[in-house]
Amino acid sequence: MDIFIPDMYQKSIYTIDYEKLKERGIKCLLFDLDNTLIPARSSKKNEKLKDFFDELKQYGFKIYIFSNSPKRRVSIFADDLGIEYCYSASKPLKKKFLKIVDDNDLDLSEVAIIGDQLLTDVLGGNRVGITTILINPISIKDGVQTLLNRTIEKYIIKKLTKKDLFVKGRYYE
Repeated sequence: MDIFIPDMYQKSIYTIDYEKLKERGIKCLLFDLDNTLIPARSSKKNEKLKDFFDELKQYGFKIYIFSNSPKRRVSIFADDLGIEYCYSASKPLKKKFLKIVDDNDLDLSEVAIIGDQLLTDVLGGNRVGITTILINPISIKDGVQTLLNRTIEKYIIKKLTKKDLFVKGRYYE
Protein backbone atom coordinates (compact mmCIF):
# COMPACT_ATOMS: atom_id res chain seq x y z
CA MET A 1 0.00 0.00 0.00
CA ASP A 2 2.98 2.35 0.46
CA ILE A 3 3.19 2.72 -3.33
CA PHE A 4 -0.01 4.82 -3.14
CA ILE A 5 1.24 7.28 -0.51
CA PRO A 6 2.22 10.66 -1.96
CA ASP A 7 5.36 12.40 -0.75
CA MET A 8 3.29 15.56 -0.32
CA TYR A 9 -0.41 16.30 -0.15
CA GLN A 10 -1.76 19.80 -0.77
CA LYS A 11 -5.12 21.38 -1.38
CA SER A 12 -4.30 22.66 -4.88
CA ILE A 13 -1.45 23.60 -7.21
CA TYR A 14 -1.62 27.07 -5.66
CA THR A 15 -0.89 25.91 -2.10
CA ILE A 16 2.35 24.07 -2.91
CA ASP A 17 5.54 25.74 -1.68
CA TYR A 18 7.54 25.79 -4.92
CA GLU A 19 10.44 27.57 -3.27
CA LYS A 20 10.84 24.56 -0.94
CA LEU A 21 10.70 22.22 -3.93
CA LYS A 22 13.49 24.22 -5.55
CA GLU A 23 15.52 24.04 -2.31
CA ARG A 24 15.04 20.25 -2.31
CA GLY A 25 16.63 20.07 -5.76
CA ILE A 26 13.51 19.73 -7.89
CA LYS A 27 14.19 21.08 -11.39
CA CYS A 28 11.31 19.63 -13.41
CA LEU A 29 7.58 19.69 -12.65
CA LEU A 30 5.14 17.35 -14.38
CA PHE A 31 1.55 18.56 -14.05
CA ASP A 32 -1.44 16.38 -14.75
CA LEU A 33 -4.06 18.24 -16.81
CA ASP A 34 -7.63 17.17 -16.03
CA ASN A 35 -8.83 18.05 -12.53
CA THR A 36 -5.33 19.22 -11.61
CA LEU A 37 -4.93 22.29 -13.82
CA ILE A 38 -8.42 22.56 -15.32
CA PRO A 39 -11.75 20.83 -14.74
CA ALA A 40 -12.12 17.58 -16.66
CA ARG A 41 -13.74 18.09 -20.06
CA SER A 42 -13.17 21.85 -19.86
CA SER A 43 -11.86 23.66 -22.90
CA LYS A 44 -11.68 27.13 -21.35
CA LYS A 45 -8.37 28.93 -21.17
CA ASN A 46 -7.45 30.29 -17.79
CA GLU A 47 -5.55 33.57 -17.31
CA LYS A 48 -4.81 32.79 -13.64
CA LEU A 49 -3.12 29.56 -14.74
CA LYS A 50 -1.07 31.40 -17.37
CA ASP A 51 0.16 33.89 -14.75
CA PHE A 52 0.91 31.02 -12.39
CA PHE A 53 3.10 29.23 -14.95
CA ASP A 54 4.88 32.46 -15.86
CA GLU A 55 5.77 32.76 -12.16
CA LEU A 56 6.98 29.16 -11.97
CA LYS A 57 9.21 29.70 -15.00
CA GLN A 58 10.94 32.50 -13.07
CA TYR A 59 11.97 29.90 -10.47
CA GLY A 60 13.78 28.12 -13.31
CA PHE A 61 11.63 24.99 -13.35
CA LYS A 62 11.31 22.90 -16.50
CA ILE A 63 7.53 22.43 -16.77
CA TYR A 64 5.45 19.84 -18.59
CA ILE A 65 1.80 18.99 -18.81
CA PHE A 66 1.98 15.22 -18.33
CA SER A 67 -1.37 13.72 -19.22
CA ASN A 68 -3.05 10.53 -20.33
CA SER A 69 -5.27 12.66 -22.58
CA PRO A 70 -4.71 12.75 -26.36
CA LYS A 71 -2.48 15.27 -28.11
CA ARG A 72 -5.34 17.40 -29.46
CA ARG A 73 -6.51 18.11 -25.88
CA VAL A 74 -3.14 18.54 -24.17
CA SER A 75 -1.43 20.63 -26.85
CA ILE A 76 -4.11 23.34 -26.79
CA PHE A 77 -3.42 24.11 -23.14
CA ALA A 78 0.34 23.58 -23.22
CA ASP A 79 0.77 25.84 -26.23
CA ASP A 80 -1.35 28.56 -24.64
CA LEU A 81 0.67 28.32 -21.41
CA GLY A 82 3.98 28.24 -23.26
CA ILE A 83 5.12 24.95 -21.71
CA GLU A 84 6.09 21.53 -22.98
CA TYR A 85 3.83 18.51 -22.84
CA CYS A 86 3.65 14.76 -22.91
CA TYR A 87 0.30 13.40 -24.10
CA SER A 88 -1.01 9.82 -23.91
CA ALA A 89 1.47 9.34 -21.05
CA SER A 90 -0.03 5.95 -20.06
CA LYS A 91 0.33 6.70 -16.35
CA PRO A 92 1.06 4.75 -14.17
CA LEU A 93 3.43 3.04 -16.62
CA LYS A 94 7.09 4.11 -16.30
CA LYS A 95 8.10 4.61 -19.94
CA LYS A 96 7.15 8.26 -20.53
CA PHE A 97 8.25 9.37 -17.05
CA LEU A 98 11.70 7.95 -17.80
CA LYS A 99 11.76 9.47 -21.29
CA ILE A 100 11.35 12.98 -19.85
CA VAL A 101 14.06 12.28 -17.27
CA ASP A 102 16.43 11.02 -19.98
CA ASP A 103 15.56 13.69 -22.57
CA ASN A 104 16.30 16.45 -20.05
CA ASP A 105 19.40 14.79 -18.55
CA LEU A 106 17.80 14.81 -15.09
CA ASP A 107 18.19 12.63 -12.04
CA LEU A 108 14.98 11.06 -10.68
CA SER A 109 15.44 13.13 -7.51
CA GLU A 110 15.08 16.30 -9.61
CA VAL A 111 11.56 15.55 -10.89
CA ALA A 112 8.14 15.88 -9.27
CA ILE A 113 4.68 14.97 -10.52
CA ILE A 114 1.66 16.93 -9.37
CA GLY A 115 -1.76 15.40 -9.88
CA ASP A 116 -5.15 14.55 -8.44
CA GLN A 117 -5.17 10.74 -8.70
CA LEU A 118 -3.53 8.04 -6.63
CA LEU A 119 -3.88 5.38 -9.36
CA THR A 120 -2.19 7.34 -12.13
CA ASP A 121 -0.11 10.27 -10.87
CA VAL A 122 1.03 9.02 -7.45
CA LEU A 123 1.39 5.35 -8.38
CA GLY A 124 3.27 6.19 -11.58
CA GLY A 125 5.59 8.67 -9.89
CA ASN A 126 6.30 6.35 -6.97
CA ARG A 127 7.01 3.46 -9.34
CA VAL A 128 9.82 5.44 -11.00
CA GLY A 129 11.07 7.07 -7.80
CA ILE A 130 10.24 10.74 -8.39
CA THR A 131 8.61 13.10 -5.89
CA THR A 132 4.84 12.73 -5.87
CA ILE A 133 2.46 15.52 -4.92
CA LEU A 134 -1.24 14.78 -4.64
CA ILE A 135 -3.77 17.59 -4.76
CA ASN A 136 -7.54 17.56 -4.46
CA PRO A 137 -9.42 17.37 -7.76
CA ILE A 138 -10.71 20.78 -8.80
CA SER A 139 -14.02 19.39 -10.10
CA ILE A 140 -16.31 16.53 -9.14
CA LYS A 141 -16.87 15.70 -12.82
CA ASP A 142 -14.58 13.03 -14.25
CA GLY A 143 -14.18 11.02 -17.42
CA VAL A 144 -15.43 7.41 -17.55
CA GLN A 145 -12.03 5.80 -16.85
CA THR A 146 -11.36 8.23 -14.00
CA LEU A 147 -14.72 7.36 -12.38
CA LEU A 148 -13.56 3.75 -12.14
CA ASN A 149 -10.21 4.90 -10.74
CA ARG A 150 -11.98 7.05 -8.12
CA THR A 151 -13.93 4.01 -6.89
CA ILE A 152 -10.70 2.04 -6.44
CA GLU A 153 -9.02 5.13 -4.96
CA LYS A 154 -11.72 5.41 -2.26
CA TYR A 155 -11.00 1.82 -1.22
CA ILE A 156 -7.23 2.50 -1.08
CA ILE A 157 -7.73 5.72 0.92
CA LYS A 158 -9.95 3.85 3.37
CA LYS A 159 -7.21 1.23 3.91
CA LEU A 160 -4.48 3.90 4.26
CA THR A 161 -6.63 5.91 6.68
CA LYS A 162 -7.17 2.86 8.91
CA LYS A 163 -3.39 2.53 9.16
CA ASP A 164 -3.03 6.31 9.64
CA LEU A 165 -0.73 6.45 6.60
CA PHE A 166 -2.84 8.93 4.64
CA VAL A 167 -5.92 10.91 5.57
CA LYS A 168 -7.92 12.89 3.02
CA GLY A 169 -7.87 16.55 4.05
CA ARG A 170 -4.78 16.27 6.29
CA TYR A 171 -2.30 18.22 4.17
CA TYR A 172 1.46 17.90 4.49
CA GLU A 173 4.72 18.78 2.76
